[in-house]
Amino acid sequence: MAMLEINDLKVSYGMIEAIKGISLEVNQGEIVSLIGSNGAGKSTTLRTISGIKPAKSGSIVYEGKDITKASAMSIVKDGISQVPEGRHVFKGMTVKENLMMGAFTRKDRDALKADMEKAFEYFPIIKERLNQDAATLSGGEQQMVAMARALMSQPKLLLLDEPSMGLAPLFIKQIFNIIQEINEAGTTVLLIEQNAKQALTISHRAYVMETGRITLTGTGAELLTSEKVQEAYLGGAKA
Repeated sequence: MAMLEINDLKVSYGMIEAIKGISLEVNQGEIVSLIGSNGAGKSTTLRTISGIKPAKSGSIVYEGKDITKASAMSIVKDGISQVPEGRHVFKGMTVKENLMMGAFTRKDRDALKADMEKAFEYFPIIKERLNQDAATLSGGEQQMVAMARALMSQPKLLLLDEPSMGLAPLFIKQIFNIIQEINEAGTTVLLIEQNAKQALTISHRAYVMETGRITLTGTGAELLTSEKVQEAYLGGAKA
């Protein structure tokens, strides 16, 4: 059984159907990417998995449990954490306070220090900024804070929404390396990313989404060499 199974999921904004019956799965230990153009429905898919946006119909099953109608808080407690598009660090709060917000559902307070130190192993630069207002950091540093904050909930499944958006090339490379490290340490990843080549390069499997539908699926390597994907998302260049 897959860790996450989405079956015939439909999501609407008023009269507009944003997700038109998609089905996908994520197996434990994988990095799975969802690529596609702006407006394809990728972020809506993640928000629905997280319990932020209600589903119109279909089902979301996580570790054998139907979470389609579960609250966002209970989904975090079950082991799913999302890093939102645009980072959304808490302005007026220090980096440390932002990280502690990621652990708000946890009761094992004694283990928080060890988990924070573990986050610093992935993101050493934010340890130097621990008492700084998170909103004053650079875009790349804010992305690291947002990812570290999500890890503080001890997720089994990490949802990443456009982690490289607006970042300098050096930070993009760092972020993708860290995603692989997090995955290798045991966290399953579902990744939305405009940088299709980078996403497919690190993904075990991937789905292509267009106007609310899944139109193509395969391994990361297969989609990197797909003529359709190259033409639409890789600038026509050979991967």
